[in-house]
Amino acid sequence: MTPPPITNTIRRLRFDHGEMTQAELAEKIGMTRQTVAAIEHNKYSPSLEAAFRIAEVFGVEIGEVFQWKAGEKETRG
Repeated sequence: MTPPPITNTIRRLRFDHGEMTQAELAEKIGMTRQTVAAIEHNKYSPSLEAAFRIAEVFGVEIGEVFQWKAGEKETRG
């Protein structure tokens, strides 16, 4: 199975911010805990608005929460 091109650091950020639960994060961004869990486990990509909301909760830039990895698989020749 190919890893997803977008990864995230939500789990680490939650624990760095007082061991915030998925439910607490979900409440802050107006989503369900199940959606937060799916995003955190790379099973669902959030909307751009949701991604910015998540970054805002943690007080970081969006690139600190989400990383685009698609280019790493390309070969140059």
